[in-house]
Amino acid sequence: NLTQLYLGANQISDNGAQLFAEVLKTNKILTTLGLGENKITDIGAQQLAEALKTNQTLTVLGLEKNTITDNGAQHLAEALKTNKVLTGLGLSGNQITDNGAQKLADTLKTNQTLTQLYLGANQISDNGAQLFAEVLKINKTLTHLGLDGNKITDNGAQQLAEALKTNKVN
Repeated sequence: NLTQLYLGANQISDNGAQLFAEVLKTNKILTTLGLGENKITDIGAQQLAEALKTNQTLTVLGLEKNTITDNGAQHLAEALKTNKVLTGLGLSGNQITDNGAQKLADTLKTNQTLTQLYLGANQISDNGAQLFAEVLKINKTLTHLGLDGNKITDNGAQQLAEALKTNKVN
């Protein structure tokens, strides 16, 4: 039984994302779905997010290098409020700004499952860094936070560094 499916660097659009979203609603085996470097927009992200609300087996979802914006990030953040199995979410190389970062950060204040969140190469600034710094002060499960290749300056770095003084992973 197939547990991991990697379809990165293909031509998969929102139509393909919808097909996988439907599969995730009933599939009880797949643990990893890699859809990075495709043509998935907020529409596909929303469909996958809806599936995550009920799926109980997928632990890693890779959506790197697509064209997902704050809207798609918001849908995924909503899904993470109820999903208790996803441990890794890859959103690097999309078009997420501080607004999308805020939705994800708010969710991480209560989500106790996600251990890895990758948001590198987006459009997150010091404001977004500060939001994640606040999360790090209270979230005890996140072990990997990727913010490389964004618009974070010394100010954002300072916020994150301060948060690391109190961050303790269980």
